[in-house]
Parts: sequence; C-alpha cells; structure tokens
Amino acid sequence: MTRFRRLIPSPAMVVALMALFLSLGGVSYGLATGVISGREIKNNTITYKDVRKDKLGGGSIKESTLGTVTASLVAHGSTHYAVVNAGGQRVRQRGTTSSARTNDGRYQVIFDRDVRGCGYYATVGGPTATAPPDNGQITVSSLASHVNGVDIRTTGANGGPANRAFHLLVLC
Repeated sequence: MTRFRRLIPSPAMVVALMALFLSLGGVSYGLATGVISGREIKNNTITYKDVRKDKLGGGSIKESTLGTVTASLVAHGSTHYAVVNAGGQRVRQRGTTSSARTNDGRYQVIFDRDVRGCGYYATVGGPTATAPPDNGQITVSSLASHVNGVDIRTTGANGGPANRAFHLLVLC
C-alpha cells in the first residue's frame, strides 16, 4: 500500500496541474474556434504577414481612418504623358498644361512640374487606331526655355523635318 501512496500526487500538485491545463486549454480553444477578437489583441502587434491574402475587405476596414493617397505613393515615380497629333494639339494627356507645334517637325510639351531630372520616351505614332507611319524618327530633350518643358523633333523618311503625331512619356 505504501508503494501506491508514493504515486498519488499531493493536493497542491493536483490544483497546479488543473490550473495549467485550464489555462492552456482556453487559449487553444480560442485559437481553434476564432473566438479571439480585437479586444484581446494588443495594438500594433498584427502585421500584413499575419493576415491571409484577400481576407480583409471593405467591410472590415473603416475607410474614414485611411489617409489620402498622393501621387508619389501611386507609383515609385510620377508618370506624365501626352499623345499629340501632327498639328501639335494634345489628344490624350496626364500632367500636361500645353502642347504646340513651333515649326515643321518641332514641338514642345509643357508639364505641370519640373521635368529636368526625368526620363523622356517618345515614339512616332498616330493618336487613333490607324496604322502608324512607315518611316521617320523622333528625338526628345529638355526644353531650354522652360524647366517644365520637353522639346520634340520629328523627321520624315527623307530625314528632313516632318509633322508627325507622337506619344511622349515622362518618368520622374
């Protein structure tokens, strides 16, 4: 009988084990059933890595607490563009204030900000769904007379100045 008496835990041990199992069981139950709510979560402890993809929708987010998205947050750099017809008028644009044909094959496009430190990309191309011209070249550079401007020159098949429609993209 003394042998069995040594294997019976003391009342203090029974109470300690019960407290341990109940405390662990409650947390496990809450995690397994999703009973844990925002009240139990400490602020700023949940990151985007903790939330499954596409599990937070518009109903879960209070839109009035969100700030406005500025142009600098939309993309790494700001994108401005202009589609200009052969006469120098803008057909489509973003971030431009004006465009003009200044001479045969010479155009200038003025943007709403300083574009001296940006990259300019242009191509000869029609503003509509018609086929682009067969030959010709286009060159771009900063406009010397205006920090917000881009100078565009287009040539024809013979290499001389020619009025051509073009697409201009400015990446800052």
